[in-house]
Amino acid sequence: MIEGIRDTSAQDVAIERTTSRWRLFRWGGSLLAVVLVAAILLPALGHWLNAEASIAADRIRTAVVSRGDLVRDLNVQGRVVAAVSPTLYSPATGTVTLKVMPGDEVTTDQVLAAIDSPEVRAERLQEQAGLDGLQAELERARIQARKAQVSSQQVIDLAQVELTAAEREMRRADESMQTNAISEMDYERARDELARARVGHSHAVQDAQLETESLEFETTTRQLAVDRQRLVVAELDRRVAELNIHSPVTGIVGNVAVEQKALVNENAALVTVVDLTAFEVEIRIPESYADDLGIGLAGDVKYNNAEYAGQLVSLSPEVVDGEVVGRIRFSDRMPPGLRQNQRVTVRITMDELQDVLKLQRGSFADHGGGRSAFVVTPDRLATRRPVRLGSRSITEVEVLDGLEAGERVIISSISEFEDFDTIQIVD
Repeated sequence: MIEGIRDTSAQDVAIERTTSRWRLFRWGGSLLAVVLVAAILLPALGHWLNAEASIAADRIRTAVVSRGDLVRDLNVQGRVVAAVSPTLYSPATGTVTLKVMPGDEVTTDQVLAAIDSPEVRAERLQEQAGLDGLQAELERARIQARKAQVSSQQVIDLAQVELTAAEREMRRADESMQTNAISEMDYERARDELARARVGHSHAVQDAQLETESLEFETTTRQLAVDRQRLVVAELDRRVAELNIHSPVTGIVGNVAVEQKALVNENAALVTVVDLTAFEVEIRIPESYADDLGIGLAGDVKYNNAEYAGQLVSLSPEVVDGEVVGRIRFSDRMPPGLRQNQRVTVRITMDELQDVLKLQRGSFADHGGGRSAFVVTPDRLATRRPVRLGSRSITEVEVLDGLEAGERVIISSISEFEDFDTIQIVD
C-alpha cells in the first residue's frame, strides 16, 4: 500500500503579520523626501523657465562691484630716442674732409669735419684788403687834420702879432695925442688899425674852430667806416672758423650723410651726434585719448622689470594715422644701459578718482557704449540692468549709476546676448 506524501505543516512557523504603522512611516518618509527635492528643484526649475538663454559658467568672467580709488591711466609702447641729437650742416659750399666715422665717440668741441671753401676764404681776403684801405684813409685824414690845425694855429698867431702891434701903436698914439705930437688923422688911423687887427684875430680863431670841427667830423666818418668794415671781416673770420665743424655735445657719431672729399652745398647735412647722457621716450597715443592728455602728466617708464618716473613734456598738435606723438622725459634718473630705439612700456596717469564705485574692466564696457550690464544673483540668474559708466583705466571702470557695491556682474563680452534680458548660468 502506497503511503501519501507528508505535508510540512509540522515545520511551519507562525509569523505575525506586520502592522500597517510601519508601512505608513515608510511611505511618509518617501513623500517627505520627494517634497524636499521638489522644494529645491522647483525654484531652479522656475529660473530655467524664466531665463531666455543659458550659458556655461566657464564661458564668462564675472567681477564684484567695489568702492575705492580709481587711477585713470593709459599704457602705450614707447621708443627710446636721444633727447639731444643735433645734426650739423655745412656752413658753405666746398669740399668736405671727414674726421670721424659712424659710431666714433666724440667730446665737446672736437672737430668732426672740415670744409675747404675757396669762396669764403677769398671773400675774407677781399674784405680784409678793404679794411686795410679804410684804415689807411683814416690815418691820412688824421694827418691832414693835424696839418690843418697847425695852419690854423699859424693864422691865429699871426693875427695875434698884428693885434699886439696895433695895440702898441694905439698906446703911442694916445701918448702923442696928449702932447699934440701927432695929427688927428694919424690918431684915427692908429685906432682903425687896432680895430682891424682885433677883427682879424677874432675871425682867425673862429675859422680855426670850424676847421677843427670839420676835420673831427671827417675823421669820425672814416672811423665809422673802418669799424663797419672790421665787423665784416670779423664775420668772415667766424665763417672761416666755422669751416671746421665742432661737436656741440659729448657722445657718439650717429650718422654721416656725406662721402669723404665730397663736394657739398651750403646747409647740406653732414654729421649727426647723439648725446648718450640724455634720453627720452617717444610714444604714440591713440587719437581717442588725445583730448585727455596735457603737458606735465606723470608717465612711468617700465624697463627691465623696474619703473622709472617720467613726465610728458611734449605733445604733437597733429594727428597722424590716428595717433598723436608725445615725448616722456625722465624726472629723476634714467635707467642704466639704455640704447636708442629700444622698446619700453609707458604708463601715463591721466586722473585719480577717490572713493568711487568701480568694477574690473572687461569687454562688456565696450559693447553698446557700456550702457547695460548683466547682474548675477546668488541663484546664478543674470539679469540685464541699465548702467552708466564713467572714467576708465586700463584695468578698472568707474560706475556712476545702476550698480551697487557687492553686486556681481558679467564683465566678459555680452554681444551674443544683446537680444536677451535674462540668462541662466549653468555648470
